Amino acid sequence: MTTSTPRSADEIDALFRGAIRSGQLGDGERLPTVRQTARDFGVAQATAAKAYKSLERDGLIVTRTAAGTRVAPGASRAPQAVIERARAFAEASEGAGVSLEDSIAILRAVWRVEAVPPLE
Repeated sequence: MTTSTPRSADEIDALFRGAIRSGQLGDGERLPTVRQTARDFGVAQATAAKAYKSLERDGLIVTRTAAGTRVAPGASRAPQAVIERARAFAEASEGAGVSLEDSIAILRAVWRVEAVPPLE
């Protein structure tokens, strides 16, 4: 799978959201400052700040003066079964040469089909 450097607030949000939900970033773990995130990804500070605001609005991170930005309590893990299946899907996709973008599109399509109740 190819990974690219996030360039938009939505892409930065998705990167951190995935790391938090998969447990790569644990509860209470400190995130880089907005300034450092902007520098790391080569984006404007306002772009990084927008991503952090979205994560905070969704309850995944908390920002405290002098304590920095940390993963919110209870935000860091999806159920283990979901994480295991996501890893298996990622490995299978990578092994088959399916791109990250196509893998996400497949997941979205399956999700929508499963979420829609059958017609009578």
